[in-house]
Amino acid sequence: MSLDLVLQNILNPPILFFFLGMLAVFLKSDLTIPQPLPKLFSLYLLIAIGLHGGYELSKSGLSFDVLKALGLAVFMAILVPIYSYFILKTKLDTYNSVAIASTFGSISAVTFITGITYLQTINIEYGGYMVAAMTLMESPAIVIGLVFAAIFTKESSDEKTKWNEILKEAFLNPSVFLLMGALIIGMSTGQKGWHSMEPLFGTLFKGFLAFFLLDMGLVSARKIYELKKAGLFLISFALIMPVVNASIAIALASFFGLSKGDAFLLALLSGSASYIAVPAAMRLSVPQANPGLYLPLSLAVTFPFNITIGIPLYYYIINTFWS
Repeated sequence: MSLDLVLQNILNPPILFFFLGMLAVFLKSDLTIPQPLPKLFSLYLLIAIGLHGGYELSKSGLSFDVLKALGLAVFMAILVPIYSYFILKTKLDTYNSVAIASTFGSISAVTFITGITYLQTINIEYGGYMVAAMTLMESPAIVIGLVFAAIFTKESSDEKTKWNEILKEAFLNPSVFLLMGALIIGMSTGQKGWHSMEPLFGTLFKGFLAFFLLDMGLVSARKIYELKKAGLFLISFALIMPVVNASIAIALASFFGLSKGDAFLLALLSGSASYIAVPAAMRLSVPQANPGLYLPLSLAVTFPFNITIGIPLYYYIINTFWS
């Protein structure tokens, strides 16, 4: 792997704001972001991601190649939280296993954007519909997590599983609802709709992302001390599972003949972990799970690992097999 490409990943302004937020906490600065604003940043990012994904999907159409890539994305979004749950359940209780499995089964939009920047740097083409793939990979892990929570906590609650309520909560979860709604709006309005919204949700995206990551850096640094609670098993999980998940995605992408750029983005999405949609959903829907475990693992371990080592590593593997 080239050291220059590794550094180019890190020397990205929004990423640097993330580390600036962490540094502020470590140096005991009084830097804070007023609490209503991080929620606004989250809503903005969800709308922007959904709209852009819908627009890209309307532009590319639903050809066989597009459906193949989207199908693999959804398959990985379903597969990863399932086997992650059973691995985690060997050491943790059901609630924390569900929350962490859902976190690692979903994706990180920021990692995805960093990966696109990486591909542009090395002049590798990718399908615009991969933005839609990213959007589709947000929700399945939340749904699976809530279903698993209902199934595997049934014995302790002595209550019948209320599937209507579970599915309603899963699909009408604020994050999922907003993301899917924005995707449908983006698909319905196409190019004309996207261009009318682009000044706010396209041009300013990285600026809002920098604010969001600055706050995430502050939160992550404050949570990093809680990693002591996670222990060696969970920290190892947060470092090893991204590589395992990405490797499975690369094998599937090779088998189904995805392009090099699409294979890389699928691997990166599969190897990333959510710190926007899923933590918000778990906090609302599985309050018994400890946010001090799943948030620091995704934000303070997996995210830095992916943007520094994971991105060049996944591309190195793909470039080796596709050449």
